[in-house]
Amino acid sequence: MIHQQFYLTGIVQGVGFRPFVYRLATDLNLKGWVQNSSEGVTIAVEGKAETIAEFSRRLWLEKPLLSDFKLVEQVAKPCAGFEAFEIRPSAKGSTKRALVLPDLATCPACLRDVFDPQNRRYHYAFTNCTYCGPRHSILLNLPYDRGHTTMRHFPMCADCQQEYDNPRDRRFHAQPNACPTCGPQLTFSRSGAPSSSSLPESSGDPLHLTVEAIGAGEIVAIKGIGGFHLVCDATNEQAVQTLRERKARLHKPFALMVKDLAAAQQYCQISPVEADLLSAPQAPIVLLTRLLTRHLEKKVEEQYLAPIAPAIASSVAPDNPNLGVMLPYSPLHHLLMQRLAMPIVATSGNRSDEPICIDNEEALQHLDSIADAFLLHDRPIACPLDDSIVRVVDGQIMMMRRSRGYAPLPLPAPQCLPQSFSQTSAPTILAVGGHLKNTIAFTRDDQIFLSPHLGDLDSVETLNRFETTIAQACQLYDLRPQIIVRDAHPDYASSQFAEQWVQSFPPDSPSPPKSVPSSKIVSLQHHQAHFLACWGEHPVQKPALGVIWDGTGLGTDGQIWGGEFFELRPPSKGQTKLQIRRVAHLRPFPLLGGDRAAREPRRSALGLLYSAFGAQIWDWTHLAPIQSCSPQERKIFEKMLQNHLNVPLTSSMGRLFDGVAAILGLFQEISFEGQAAQALEYLLPHNGELADIHSAYPLPLQPTIGSGDLRELNWHPLIQAVLTDLEAGRSLSAITTAFHQALVAGILTVANTLGHSDVYLSGGCFQNLHLLQQTILQLRQTNFTPHWPQQVPPNDGGIAFGQAIGALLRQE
Repeated sequence: MIHQQFYLTGIVQGVGFRPFVYRLATDLNLKGWVQNSSEGVTIAVEGKAETIAEFSRRLWLEKPLLSDFKLVEQVAKPCAGFEAFEIRPSAKGSTKRALVLPDLATCPACLRDVFDPQNRRYHYAFTNCTYCGPRHSILLNLPYDRGHTTMRHFPMCADCQQEYDNPRDRRFHAQPNACPTCGPQLTFSRSGAPSSSSLPESSGDPLHLTVEAIGAGEIVAIKGIGGFHLVCDATNEQAVQTLRERKARLHKPFALMVKDLAAAQQYCQISPVEADLLSAPQAPIVLLTRLLTRHLEKKVEEQYLAPIAPAIASSVAPDNPNLGVMLPYSPLHHLLMQRLAMPIVATSGNRSDEPICIDNEEALQHLDSIADAFLLHDRPIACPLDDSIVRVVDGQIMMMRRSRGYAPLPLPAPQCLPQSFSQTSAPTILAVGGHLKNTIAFTRDDQIFLSPHLGDLDSVETLNRFETTIAQACQLYDLRPQIIVRDAHPDYASSQFAEQWVQSFPPDSPSPPKSVPSSKIVSLQHHQAHFLACWGEHPVQKPALGVIWDGTGLGTDGQIWGGEFFELRPPSKGQTKLQIRRVAHLRPFPLLGGDRAAREPRRSALGLLYSAFGAQIWDWTHLAPIQSCSPQERKIFEKMLQNHLNVPLTSSMGRLFDGVAAILGLFQEISFEGQAAQALEYLLPHNGELADIHSAYPLPLQPTIGSGDLRELNWHPLIQAVLTDLEAGRSLSAITTAFHQALVAGILTVANTLGHSDVYLSGGCFQNLHLLQQTILQLRQTNFTPHWPQQVPPNDGGIAFGQAIGALLRQE
């Protein structure tokens, strides 16, 4: 007989791991115990050596589906003479290393309970078990015990307690375990918003009242797992338009929730990979290609004239060939969608530029002018979670917004980091991200934790949520950040927060409070952070090219960058510092009015035109950007460009997209980021295929004057070609196709010039599916290896991850 103890860390709490260990040990007739701690799980077993070896083998082979762990240590101990195997109460640990599981969609077993009339949880909206339900959204502290969650407010009834205490029940130690007798409850409330119907105040089943309100064309604010949704009938044009007007969201697409996969297939083309994503426990919003009308008619014929699904209102995603679709992921959603005969809009429950609402009183106050009614519940939300957004590129997931279902699971740091950073003594790093689509990240050992999506730091409310998220992370994981990484732009709210933190508690600060440790600050250029975020997912130990295209970011020369090419050289043997240098860029052009151009594509167009052709452009009144200007604006803009007043130079690829869209007459002003660029993308052929790359507009690579070996892509010939084709009456689809081809050809030119086999593609411009796919295809055909973001967003939601990588590599 021997006694062995296993110390495990990773995803071992909230996934049914201890019941699994209990069943395995008892099946093998081993004695001992299993115990949670803030560090993970400890297992003690006594038995014959060969039996313990079998236990160890099956521990990894048969582990619960959602668990993921590593062995920290296995130690031989003197035999203690255990008489049975037991699950011990959680122990307090000195270090919090256990991982927090994300919120997971309702499992099939719980769904059967919800719809079984003989089950005591029949139609109960908060049904869950060890394998599904809320986790991160209700967690207050580690270890993951009920007393450390917002479920501590709901004492279990005798039946639930019996399940909770039974190691052979799937609800054993399911911390959110509850039933209609003892758990959270739904309530329905009317608001002060002007209703689109005259439904009276009434009492009754809250779900029935919600369905009735949605069916009558009303907008309902529904409290879900990680926050509120604003919901309406997606087939009711008037209801969707009303939601847009009240939320001040004029054009940006809304997400849809449909009953099941079959319902989603009535509206969209869905590949096997996309079907798996829709049905996965993470239950993200998946960006899908709409079925064209002819495809839908054919589909109906193939189904022997089955009823046609109700048409989606055109204002759900105006002029957009894609739909963002998700399936129900909580019992509440399943119950709601079972009773509705139509898909629903399910968009974040917030006012414009504010974070998602999570508290009942907060929602009643902030959403009162938007929603006609509220479906509320009394389970508090500890950590807000927006819906994650993903799409499939080349058969692989690409994260567009990382939140519910994925966060806060860590991402592994590259294995080629300096050895000192993979040790427990490594400094803790806090990366505060950028200004738009903000997330934060922190390091612990060899892992990088990326927070859920927080949003743009333009409002006081979002900035407060940003600061609260940092405070919660420090408290939850006992973090004492020693290095704070910020964007090089000093005016970003995240950068200013970092400066204030370090100024309050500099490195030599005597005994700062535990929650606010002394730190030093590191800044990292915006586009280098994008590059490192992508490289961190797919690291190679050799020089590589990074193509980083987005809308804006402060460059090291003080200009606004956004069409950048970098060479990365990882630390070689004996070195600790990463080397990144800018090797090429888009030729700079004047940005009329600076930041205002981001909302007015015509300003980018005027800068491009004036830079290429001079003052004669003001006589080209046939061009849409010129037509959009009043006589007074023309005088002001001409003076600004002529005298270089508030017209900073930019190499932004995002602004080039805007400028071309404005020249083609698509948008002179926009209501959401990327709207003009999307319009260009949506003019491309629907089959996603572009013509021969050799028919692209010219975009030559030439030396940058006075900058050594730095090169630039000259867009002057491209703009001339666009104007020539526009004058000749060539179709907008053909023009935008040649424009996209030019960009792909430009990437190939730089890649061939630099000669590195690995090419990284990141930045917001690579959210353009056609641009990304065509670049991947052309790079492969010319023997390059393309890499693009997958688990980390290509937009600014991945900046914090790249900042953390940069600090780990001592990139300063």
